[in-house]
Amino acid sequence: MQAYQDVLSEVLISEEALQKRVAELGAEISRDYKGKPLLLICILRGGVMFLTDLMRHIDTPHMIEFMAVSSYGAGKRESSGRVRITLDLNIDICDKDVLLVEDIIDSGHTISHVIDFLSTRRPQSLYVCALLDKSVRREVHVPIRYSGFEIPDKFVFGYGLDLDDYYRNLPFIGVVDLKKYHPEG
Repeated sequence: MQAYQDVLSEVLISEEALQKRVAELGAEISRDYKGKPLLLICILRGGVMFLTDLMRHIDTPHMIEFMAVSSYGAGKRESSGRVRITLDLNIDICDKDVLLVEDIIDSGHTISHVIDFLSTRRPQSLYVCALLDKSVRREVHVPIRYSGFEIPDKFVFGYGLDLDDYYRNLPFIGVVDLKKYHPEG
């Protein structure tokens, strides 16, 4: 495994900018859901770091739940187009206000599939909070209610997003230098 410094071309979003925006999103969500219990559903694994920081800034009562969804093929940079729920919810969401917490939305296929899947369970409301919005790659419309940052079409990692399953722990969002990056075979 290469050291992240060897493949980092730039810091796209600093730790300070991330924390400031996450606090703003938490305040906005708190205002919108004031007096209503909220269920935050984190899409694993990339959304964990974002969820953890976000929920600290939400002052309305809320619960958390987790889902795991797979849509990436062998290369993991491009979605395979086939979406599989690999970990389903453990609770009933009928009549609940639900907010999906996602790390990044690019083509929109995966989160669109999750929205369709969960809509059949009749939640009171179902919205999306995405840390990163790579709208330039959007192929399917996704109604993102809360968006952290719109980003260009670059291969990013850090703050929950992995590089070959590593470096989710970085406190910033970095861009991979594709000329220096040599993925494990």
